[in-house]
Amino acid sequence: MSQAPDWVMYFIVFWSFVMVAAMAVGGFFMFRKFLKIMPKADGKSKLDWQNYWVEKSRHMWSDEAKAFLQELVAPVPTPFRDIAAHSIAASIGQEAIESGANTVTREHCIVGYIKATPKRDYKVLVSFLNKKGIDYTPYKHIFNR
Repeated sequence: MSQAPDWVMYFIVFWSFVMVAAMAVGGFFMFRKFLKIMPKADGKSKLDWQNYWVEKSRHMWSDEAKAFLQELVAPVPTPFRDIAAHSIAASIGQEAIESGANTVTREHCIVGYIKATPKRDYKVLVSFLNKKGIDYTPYKHIFNR
């Protein structure tokens, strides 16, 4: 019996670590998705509420507001952009409906975008808004929620 060369063994060990790491990353994101579909105290999950606000505000979106939403989600990596757009659109729709507006405005988009962004990403959010020349100073109080 001949023994396999050392490089073959190292190759197998390397790919074993790569596969375990890939499965861990995938499992992490699947678990996060699982937590989003778990019902809250009111009986609806976070995804149920997002779908509710998107459907309830669907008629309020103008082409200009939709284009602005696409501009806001542009920095999100392409594989996650649709999910991010849906989440942000739900927050924007909720903001527009709760304010009693008939249409989604640029201000609703900015406020909804800020509210939908996790606190850990505020630094990136502020730099993006500054880069785009979007004045967010009237909404700085939202950052302290």
